Amino acid sequence: MTSVAAGDRYEQPEDLPRLWHVTLSVSGREAPLKEVRRALEQLAHDHPFLLTSRYAGDHAEIRYWEEARDLHDAAAVALRLWGEHRQSAGLPPWEIVGLEVIDRETYHQRIAEGYGPPPATPVGVHPY
Repeated sequence: MTSVAAGDRYEQPEDLPRLWHVTLSVSGREAPLKEVRRALEQLAHDHPFLLTSRYAGDHAEIRYWEEARDLHDAAAVALRLWGEHRQSAGLPPWEIVGLEVIDRETYHQRIAEGYGPPPATPVGVHPY
């Protein structure tokens, strides 16, 4: 039997971070389109992990890849994203109305089977 020195640890596969595709939907009271776009662009600038955003005057959808140990961690980060950056990015005071978190394999399987969201191209902030 091999002994492990204090502080050393073998990483188990379940401990390794994985990629999760996140779709966060928010909505609320109508806001000027220019302000919504500027706020989403600021959020994307502050957090370059954001892949793409779509927006209208009363709702938006943000899609990105999150690296996390498991779905619970990825979802927790996603659920904090809008509120934590509301002031710094000037985001509208909208509420989260939808959240989907799927693993990379499921995302690519959906694309290959012709259902699910199309790949996020072009990357960036776009109106609906």
